Amino acid sequence: MGVSYQTGTLVRTGEERATLVRRTYSLVLVSVLVTMVGASFGLSQPQLMVAVAQHPFIAFLCALAPLLLATRTQAQFPMNIGLVFMFNLVMGVTISPALYYYGRTQPGVIAQAAVLTIGAFGILTLYAFVSRRDFSAWGSFLMVGLWVLIATMVLSFFFQNAAVSLWLAAVTVLLFSGLLVYDTWRLRNVYGPDEYVGAAVRIYLDLLNMFMAILRLTGSRRN
Repeated sequence: MGVSYQTGTLVRTGEERATLVRRTYSLVLVSVLVTMVGASFGLSQPQLMVAVAQHPFIAFLCALAPLLLATRTQAQFPMNIGLVFMFNLVMGVTISPALYYYGRTQPGVIAQAAVLTIGAFGILTLYAFVSRRDFSAWGSFLMVGLWVLIATMVLSFFFQNAAVSLWLAAVTVLLFSGLLVYDTWRLRNVYGPDEYVGAAVRIYLDLLNMFMAILRLTGSRRN
């Protein structure tokens, strides 16, 4: 999944850039923690997990609603932060059935996927900050790839195939790795000092999608 945000005034000083980076990654960290709380709540409510597993599209729409509201109110503090956290919480509940399945069938695979995701995040973020390359050309290519991936995933939902699912998971890891580099580059070079909410949501979505895809690949490798 992906979200587009309009950018405003560019970051012009080192102090503004440092403030933007600090606010963005602080919000990303808290968003991950809120997602973990949502996942824990979902895991503690078997009936809720069953409902989410049976109606994934409805669960996705419930998560999408506060996210869309956050994009419209990203400059209205503290409403923007509250809506982001609501989105994070619902996303945690949404992924709880998958976590329950892997936790019961393959103990330890969730922690392994988390470690791999954190490692990839650190390497890709460092590369985006250290590299002097201009990644602006990546934007249109990655967005087209994202929409193609979403359409393919929707189709694969109706035509279940294990091999196709694994290929989609691998493509998802590659695509969101590229998006993470691109979004990190935008954080460094494009976003204004008050646009940390939009930047944090994009990086959070990159991380979440990478984690779920890596979890799928890791679990399949063990099988």
